[in-house]
Amino acid sequence: MATKERSIDNRTRSIISAMNQEPNVVSSNSKRQLVVDLVPGSPVQRLELVILRKYPRRLVNSKNYTGALAAACGRDETGLVGLVLWNGDVGKVQVGDIIRIQNGWCRRRDGEIVVSTGRSGTLEVIDR
Repeated sequence: MATKERSIDNRTRSIISAMNQEPNVVSSNSKRQLVVDLVPGSPVQRLELVILRKYPRRLVNSKNYTGALAAACGRDETGLVGLVLWNGDVGKVQVGDIIRIQNGWCRRRDGEIVVSTGRSGTLEVIDR
């Protein structure tokens, strides 16, 4: 088990290292944000993360939203962040994926930073 955890850790380190060395070539005009720079209550213009864990999908039925929802955990080279996945994004994202969130939101929940696409943002899987 320790070998498997070590290989996942090395793989994550390798992906983050590649993200640092890669030029930011994106059609968007916004600069890539880092986890360390996220501020609760402010928009997320463009954030790229490696998905470390994805929790089971659940169905929500409330006055504001009805559909699938899942929590996840991601990181970049500066830190960890919680992630809320909605509807189609729940099935789109897998552990180990590199994703890009654009035009999302950032909030604080139970003392931790959480990001999501919200209603108007987009989530894109950059690499598997």
